Amino acid sequence: MGHSLKFLLTGGQRNDITQAPKLLQDQKADFVIADRGYDADELIDLIDQMGAIPVIPPRKNRTDLRFYDGHLYKERHLIECFFNKLKYYRRIFSRFDKLASRYLGFIHFAAALIWIS
Repeated sequence: MGHSLKFLLTGGQRNDITQAPKLLQDQKADFVIADRGYDADELIDLIDQMGAIPVIPPRKNRTDLRFYDGHLYKERHLIECFFNKLKYYRRIFSRFDKLASRYLGFIHFAAALIWIS
């Protein structure tokens, strides 16, 4: 629990929610935990079709508030801690590698180091 299963590298100007369907494709999960930025009806429907329970807090401007498990949502800190550990590697946060393939390769390498330790 708390380990990433897939990585997709996009431009910094891209919204994360645009990549969510690709990341969820062919995944099996009981729950999908994400922050408010992923609260979109299309994504919630996709998660329901997967047979998983969305644990995504509703945006504040929603007219019909959805229920989510606030206790389970606290587990999202695991992925936030993972990204914090990734940023420990100067090569990642400074983006020394200009080619996306090399940058993503080092992210996979660093992720493996983090999971092993």
